[in-house]
Amino acid sequence: MAAGAQQPVLMLVEDDPGLLGQLRWCFDDFEVVTASTRDEAIAQLRRAEPSVVTLDLGLPPDPGGATEGLATLEQILSLAPQTKVIVVTGNNDRDNAVKAVALGAYDFYQKPVDADLLNLIVKRAHQLHELEREHRRLQQSQGTSPLPGLIATSPEMLKICRTVEKVAPADVTTLLLGESGTGKEVVARAIHHLSNRRDFRFVAINCAAIPENLLESELFGYEKGAFTGAAKQTRGKFEYADGGTLFLDEVGDLPMSLQAKLLRFLQERVIERVGGREEIPVDVRVVCATHQDLKGQIAENLFREDLFYRISEMTITIPPLRERSGDAHLLARVFLERFAREQGRAVKGFTPEALKAIENHAWPGNVRELENRIKRAVIMTDGTQVTSEDLELSSEGEDPLMLNLRQVRDDAESRALRRTLQIVDGNISRASELLGVTRPTLYDLLKKHGLNR
Repeated sequence: MAAGAQQPVLMLVEDDPGLLGQLRWCFDDFEVVTASTRDEAIAQLRRAEPSVVTLDLGLPPDPGGATEGLATLEQILSLAPQTKVIVVTGNNDRDNAVKAVALGAYDFYQKPVDADLLNLIVKRAHQLHELEREHRRLQQSQGTSPLPGLIATSPEMLKICRTVEKVAPADVTTLLLGESGTGKEVVARAIHHLSNRRDFRFVAINCAAIPENLLESELFGYEKGAFTGAAKQTRGKFEYADGGTLFLDEVGDLPMSLQAKLLRFLQERVIERVGGREEIPVDVRVVCATHQDLKGQIAENLFREDLFYRISEMTITIPPLRERSGDAHLLARVFLERFAREQGRAVKGFTPEALKAIENHAWPGNVRELENRIKRAVIMTDGTQVTSEDLELSSEGEDPLMLNLRQVRDDAESRALRRTLQIVDGNISRASELLGVTRPTLYDLLKKHGLNR
């Protein structure tokens, strides 16, 4: 720790003077305060505001039981709910340890005490306490946050924030790339919010969600009588977004005919409604997004090259959740708080195994998958803490250590094939190009891994 830096505070609550004296010198990175009764513990909690507390459940007047210790735990969490409490129990007292965790304790440790191991648990608890405190600070300053709505502390996403801060005021057409569920619309809204168009509308449309025969009229509007059912003149998304920002999500799914109309707008800044002849000037900034490989689509004549260069005056690639160090934990806690509040559930946190599972999971569905799992877990959990079983995840993660090199290679090969097929929507030509193999080789690999269907 740097000279002059203030040490974090750790409180040891223990009624055995010998053990207390032994432990207080084991935590070099903390300022240690002690207590031997519930009253002393609460007084020290108010005075020292520790980030972590180790709590012996066997406190007087019930040193042989756990009633006083559990009551102390509940009072500490009531007064300082962000404090991480590690309960210390006897050898054969696992039931009370589990009960303490259900009440909101961060973790438990059984006697006899191993000072080095307890020190490690305390440090991890403090790190989590600091991460949560930083998140609360960021939430409180959200009004001045460079990216409103984006929850992140990872260096990878902070780099995206800095890029958006520079791009937003420039009023250039922007292309957002990234896997499904990474938060492309959140970034698009942040670009709008930081631009000079913030006082006008942000209009979003998913090009893949609307049938091709309806998409043109949705985007450009239509004149009365343009087709059966066109009973009145109707404006499209471009006109609704006039002065503001139009977000075209999944632009890679835009049909070729509409790609030409979009290109014309970007070149001339005018539109024509379906069934109309009048050119209508529209002042709108276009932000596009896709999870697809547009250059691969260009090679297969599925996407116009001239349009690609028009929509990608500035390109921002959003990393997947598995590449954002620390963001999964942060997002999980934010979602937990939100859904617990919405569902009226007294769920306060995650078990250590659940946190480990969140850290180890690859999150192929990114933030959207994480959000859905947390919501389901909050609804289904029986306790006050979400477990790895509630999340339907293994604390060992999806990639346990394997020493068989052939198995490692086969698993990596299978994952690469599956991910590539998802990116290209099953297109074999594009998949073989991305993977750098011939089509016959790709067919052999698909057969080998049972993906040929």
